[in-house]
Amino acid sequence: MVPTVQPFMDVESCRSYVDELYSSDYLKCLAAVVCLKNAVIGSNKQKGKVIDQGVVNRLMQLLQESSAPSDLRVEVAVTLGSLAKGTSEHVKQLIDVGLAPLVLNCILSSAEPKLIDVCLRCAKSIFIHPDAPIELIYSDKQIIPHLLGLAMQSIPNQICVTSILGASCKTPDNQAYLCDQGAIYTLAALLCSQHDPVLMPTLACIANMAYQNANVASIISVASFGGKSVPDLLVNLMASDRPTEMQLSSAKCLTYLHRAGALGAEDPKVLYKTLPCLVVLCKKDRPCWERIEAAETLAYLTEVNTELQRLASISNQLIPTLASMLHCSREANNNNSSVVHDPRMESRLKQAALRAFASLGANDEDIRKRIIETENFMEVVVNGLEDVDENVRVAAVRCLHSLSRSVHQLRTTFRDHSVWKPLMMLLEGASVEVLSVASSTLCNLLLEFSPAKEMILESGAIGLLCSLTHRANPALRLNGIWALMNMAFQAEQKIKMQILNILGTDQIFRLLSDSEVNVLMKTLGLLRNLLSPKAHIDHIMSLHGIEIMQAVTLILDGNHCTEVKEQALCILGNIGDGSAKEYIMNNEDILKKLQDYMSHSHVKLQIAAIFCISNLVWKEESGSAERQAKLRDIGVVKQLRQLSMTSDSALFDKVKLVMTQFSEV
Repeated sequence: MVPTVQPFMDVESCRSYVDELYSSDYLKCLAAVVCLKNAVIGSNKQKGKVIDQGVVNRLMQLLQESSAPSDLRVEVAVTLGSLAKGTSEHVKQLIDVGLAPLVLNCILSSAEPKLIDVCLRCAKSIFIHPDAPIELIYSDKQIIPHLLGLAMQSIPNQICVTSILGASCKTPDNQAYLCDQGAIYTLAALLCSQHDPVLMPTLACIANMAYQNANVASIISVASFGGKSVPDLLVNLMASDRPTEMQLSSAKCLTYLHRAGALGAEDPKVLYKTLPCLVVLCKKDRPCWERIEAAETLAYLTEVNTELQRLASISNQLIPTLASMLHCSREANNNNSSVVHDPRMESRLKQAALRAFASLGANDEDIRKRIIETENFMEVVVNGLEDVDENVRVAAVRCLHSLSRSVHQLRTTFRDHSVWKPLMMLLEGASVEVLSVASSTLCNLLLEFSPAKEMILESGAIGLLCSLTHRANPALRLNGIWALMNMAFQAEQKIKMQILNILGTDQIFRLLSDSEVNVLMKTLGLLRNLLSPKAHIDHIMSLHGIEIMQAVTLILDGNHCTEVKEQALCILGNIGDGSAKEYIMNNEDILKKLQDYMSHSHVKLQIAAIFCISNLVWKEESGSAERQAKLRDIGVVKQLRQLSMTSDSALFDKVKLVMTQFSEV
């Protein structure tokens, strides 16, 4: 007989049974395990004591002893499973001692259904922990098929398996592997379950599989069960009679399918089901966590599609609804029952609302205007840049970035609120994520028509932006050089020289060799802006002419796309517009390249080359006769005559213009 121990008994009073765990008598071990099991049920304090006493290793040893009685191993697994339902730290300790591979092995190797079931429940508690060794799920080709098979045996198994697979699906490789193993079709079947505890982890698993994975999402979108596709099954789970948590999870799945390209923005399931569902779940009467999830999902759904942004902005008073999330503390003071006066919750509400506003205002000027006219909106955003919570700072700067795409707002609202000041402060010592979005916003604030441009320059932005071009992160390099390009546009000569001196020609060469084509394009754009107008061209070429010509040659000789080479030719055109024409005329290699591009198969490159020739031979410029003669001698005029027969109207006009400049043609 196994001694009966009352539940919730203190572990210390079971000390004799703890000692008997190490007995070679399995009956004594069983009694000790039952004592421990009853002591730890429902008490995190007792779980902590058991773990601290170091008996977990003994329990694991008993579990893996295949010769041990089945009832003992089951009780051990139940006890370990109970410990795994403790605090996050408790689970972390169990992970650290290697419980995860042990319970997986028991699930795979045991022939005892009861042992498999309790090990499966234990595994669920382990693998939903953020530090779980999810790689184990993919380490043995038998594991996932075995788990999928177990999911068909019982409702508790379905809950456990979908929870384990959902929590273990974190990378594109994970997504693809689950897809290859047929998980989608098991999940499709489980979407028809009548049990909410099965449906919720199933939805979470589908969402994780579809997230930013076009191939897997496309397979999910055509998978079906019982004659209904997965998207249709998801729409059914968004019905108003379903729990709102289920509606939200279903909407998230459809959102991810849309963003991965499996469902178009015009699809009724997206346009008339998913979007309205998320808007409703943002309402004031919803719980805080629900409003947060709904707003963040809505932000992702509408982030890139103008029509979805427009429809959302006029749906069910969404803009005032989101604005109320920015003022949650005020709502709490007004005794709004849906608001919990918790600083962390307030931060999350504010972050979610700002993210949604950033998406809504990404493209449409009218929507931006309506957002900015919301009460105290800009004050909240500007204050958000200095928030102690980095997530709020990121959301605030994303919102500013979205609104900064408006010329009108740059000239009015952004100027009135001196947005550039907190933005520049934010850039100092910021994380990569904050720095990336903040520097993108800075690019817009440095556009020629922005009133903030001069103040930003005076605050020492050039050094900061030049330092960004040295960063390993491609987005930071791009933003740094892009902002410098905007800064150089129609700038004073002293500003251009500061850029050149701080950035340095060596760094320009490195950027021209960058593996990111956008970085390369913006670097060329910077050079074009530096080399304009004529007075600046002459001064800069007198100081850096050799290096600039080397840079242009590097691009024209390289294996680059048409747009990149067009930029390089335009730089030559700018040089040809100044008094430093000899850098081209005395360079036989460059002249040969110009002729080659005049005969190129791509019209854009022909036009760019002829633009340079036109500036070199312009009659009103000093020394034009000598330059014309040299170009005629190397065959340029002959090429122009041939090009005058072109059927391309733009090319014909350029050829005609340059032909009129030659004294004798």
